[in-house]
This record gives sequence, structure tokens and C-alpha cells, in this order.
Amino acid sequence: MINFEKFVLDNGLKVIVHTDTSTPMACVNILYNVGARDENPERTGFAHLFEHLMFGGSVNIPDFDGALQLAGGENNAFTSNDITNYYLTLPAINLDVAFWLESDRMLSLAFSDKSLEVQRNVVIEEYKQSYLNQPYGDIWIELPKLAYKVHPYMWPTIGKNIDHIKYAVMDDVKAFFKTFYCPNNAVLVVSGNVTTETVKALCEKWFAPIPRGNPPVRRLPQEPPQTQARLLELVRDVPATAIYKAYHMGKRTDQSFYSMELLADILTDGNASRLYTELVKKKKLFSEISAFTFESLDPGLFVVTGKLSEGVKTEAADEAIRNELDKAVKQAVTENELEKARNKTESSHIFGEMSILNKAMNLALFELLGDAGDANREVEKFFKVTPESLLHDTRAVLNEDNCSTLYYKSKK
Repeated sequence: MINFEKFVLDNGLKVIVHTDTSTPMACVNILYNVGARDENPERTGFAHLFEHLMFGGSVNIPDFDGALQLAGGENNAFTSNDITNYYLTLPAINLDVAFWLESDRMLSLAFSDKSLEVQRNVVIEEYKQSYLNQPYGDIWIELPKLAYKVHPYMWPTIGKNIDHIKYAVMDDVKAFFKTFYCPNNAVLVVSGNVTTETVKALCEKWFAPIPRGNPPVRRLPQEPPQTQARLLELVRDVPATAIYKAYHMGKRTDQSFYSMELLADILTDGNASRLYTELVKKKKLFSEISAFTFESLDPGLFVVTGKLSEGVKTEAADEAIRNELDKAVKQAVTENELEKARNKTESSHIFGEMSILNKAMNLALFELLGDAGDANREVEKFFKVTPESLLHDTRAVLNEDNCSTLYYKSKK
């Protein structure tokens, strides 16, 4: 159970405070309600670019990292299709420094041609290393593009085309910042050895003067139901052929999301899981296999992927996956399988709550989804899943007409 208090500043910034006196540290997490799905299809990659630009210094603090390190802190950030999240940890006694740093870049990020050029080159290099020069790297460019035809989930967080970042102009960058990086489009969570009174005082000092922005209008095109199987074959210089099967499923707040999370565990989590036992250990068709969900705010994907053993035909391996998934569609999982998956999930959740950073991130995400208190009800939702409800949700998702399959073939 994560105990917390919540208040909202006049400028719309939502603030959540979780007190944990067992640590001398504090965590400050700011979640901005912006991700790759909010980008102009002709100017993608901006949310990820800002993940870098926000560390390039603000008007009053040219060296963000240096100032934080002097206070004994460290920081990082991540961008997804849905959100951008910045976090830092430091000794709680230096909490004022964290507020100074975070508020200044929200209020007055330094927009210089030099900073834009530096971070643009960093992103371009990242694109090349992660997607073009990395074995299996372009899978996460090609698979979403195959599965989505209208929704912006069709492009990766780093951008649809690297030219969008390469030729980004300052006016577009500033407009993106002004639209999304404002207090009323953010959730601030402070966790650790802090008090609500202290946090309120620091919020009034550092964040309250920042003006409210115009609320972003989000009109995302909704992906129509997929009614026909899709197949894409690519040949690449990789060690082993791989198969990726992506099925459309519900969004993060749907109860069916919890069913599919548990099904992924039942199918491939551990050496005793269904697909690992049948396809890796017994039939030796795959050297490795896994299933997972995209925890996306809009309807996402359930993905099954595996690397083929040497000499195995792609079509035969694909058929073997389908045969195993058909078993999950035709007959409910056993209570023992479900209980094992639920217990693993509960254990992971309990261990996650040992970290003030994890707690801060969870509170921020669930507040964005509607209610920070749902962070305390997450395990309950997994335990609400029954063999019957899991079977119902599995049948709705694991339909081959609802599947986009990528054969990623090795040249060898």
C-alpha cells in the first residue's frame, strides 16, 4: 500500500506526495502527458528529441547535470508513445535543488541553435545505432507499421523518419514545447523522506509562478478493427531467423489488459511455461520464445516472438506457434496456471514498492490514467481474472485475422 497526499496548484499542476522515512533520499518525478502519439505525422520524433533537449540546460541553469551532481543527485528520463517521464533522486535534505532545477526547465528551457544541433545529432546517432546498425533493430520500425494503419502507434518513439529530426526547425520545436510542457499537462510526484508541508512550500516557491498553458487538444485517429491477417517478410543480416506475431488488444485501463498480461506469463514466463516447454524444450523449433503486451494508453498489441533453431522452416515454426495459441483459445487455463501467474505478478509488485522511484513513477502514471489510488488496486485487478474471463479475452485477441506477422529472415 502506497500512502500519499495530493493537491493541485492554481496553474493546474497535479502534485502527489508519498512519505517514506526509512530512507534519507527523495525522488522527484515529473510525468508530462505527451508522447510520440501526439506528434504531427510529418514531424515525428519530437517527444523523444525533447527528452534530450530538457537536459541541455535552461535559461538560468546551463548545466543541469552538473548542478544536480553537486547536490548528490542523479537523473534520467524516458519517452514512450504515450508519455515523457523525467526523474531524479538526491538526498532529501537537498530537495530544494531538485525543485529549482525542474521548475526552471519547465518555465524557461534554453532554446539555442547550438543545443538543438547537438541534441539533433545525438538522436540521429541513436537512430542509426539502435535501429539501422543493430541486429533486429528495425523490427520496431516495421512491425508497428504493419499492425497500425491510421493510429500514430504506427511509428516508433524515435520517429517515423529520421529526416523529421534532421530538418527540424526552431519554430516547430518551440511550438511543441509550448503546447505540451506546461504545468497543467504534468504530474509531479515527490516520494521519500519528505513531508507534505515541505513539498507544498517548495511548490508555491518554484512551480506556482509558472503560467498555465492552453490545454492540448488530443484528437487521435482510432485504429479500425483488423479483419484480415497481414504478413511481411524481410531478409536481414542477422544470426537467426525470427518470427513476430502482433495481435490487437485492449488499452491499459481495460480489465482485459490484466488477462493478457497473465496469459503472456502462462505462455512464456519460465522454463515450465507452455510455449517454452513445447516449442523450445520438446520440439526444439525455437532457441528462445517470449510473449508480452504493449502497456499503451490506447488499444495496444499482444506480441509473441521467437528465434528459430537452425534449419527450421519459418512456416513450420509459425504453424507451431498458432497450434499452441489455439489451445489457449479452445480451453481455459487451469486454476493452478493462473494462480502461479497471479502470484508472480503480486511478488513483482511488492518488490517494486521497495523503491521510492518505482512508487513515484506508478503514482504519476495512475494519476494520469485517472486516479493515483489505482496504484494500490493494481494487484486486485490481476486477482479478478478467472479462467473463464481469461478464456473470453483470449478468444477476442488471439484470432489470426487480428494478427500481423513478421518473418524476419536471416540471410544465412
